[in-house]
Amino acid sequence: MKLIESVKEFSGFLNRYEHESEACNCTMTFSVFLPKEAEGAIVPTLYWLSGLTCTDDNVRTKAGMQRYAAEHGIALVFPDTSPRGEGVADVAERYDLGQGAGFYVNATEGEWVKHYQMYDYAVNELPNLLEDNLPLKSGVRSISGHSMGGHGALICALKNPDKYQSVSAFAPICNPIECGWGQGCFGAYLGDNKNDWQQFDATELVKTGNKMPHILIDQGLADEFYDELLSENFEKACADSSQALELRMQEGYDHSYHFISTFIGEHVAYHAKAMRAE
Repeated sequence: MKLIESVKEFSGFLNRYEHESEACNCTMTFSVFLPKEAEGAIVPTLYWLSGLTCTDDNVRTKAGMQRYAAEHGIALVFPDTSPRGEGVADVAERYDLGQGAGFYVNATEGEWVKHYQMYDYAVNELPNLLEDNLPLKSGVRSISGHSMGGHGALICALKNPDKYQSVSAFAPICNPIECGWGQGCFGAYLGDNKNDWQQFDATELVKTGNKMPHILIDQGLADEFYDELLSENFEKACADSSQALELRMQEGYDHSYHFISTFIGEHVAYHAKAMRAE
């Protein structure tokens, strides 16, 4: 880990790091907010997975999460959304495939295999690295995210309920095998066999019995991408499988960080409560 930036805020520090990732086979950048409590103790950690086209910088400058994390004494981790750099596969003319669009899956096809292992990076490599090097409580973590990152948060938690105390999402891509964004990326990253796609689809995971104690989702009703997100499919799968879900449909809110920043304090409190119970 190489520290490349450090800014004091809310009596803690927002740090930015680079490291050489074994999972993604390239230099990865991420940010960490450490609250004041981390100066003398180990603290729980909330991971945030960002959406299409984002880097770690979007959420740390737009969501206002650090203020709430400081109030609750928890750390925040903001990974990038994909591998990046010279030699990393990309489709320059597309925003929804390649760099900035890793979809938090482990690619199995063609040029994508070498670098696009974002599921392993988010679930295993990055938490292990940080818990070994920063004052973070081992195994006491929660996860949240937005849009593509909301999809990532849901699948990471549903596939690993022992690794996360809680999960939430903002406007997640709930059923990617049934929407254009997911089909375009899953076909490239995972191949033509749609049975292989199901392991990275939150709706399909719930249908086959993967569970968390509770899931919180906020969805704006004025979201310009509403038809791609398929929250109703996820809601039905949860109801059919007795998966506890609080899906809050927020009148008038869109897909932007204006929406996220309005409700992010409630999500941070939700996760802080779950992690304190450990």
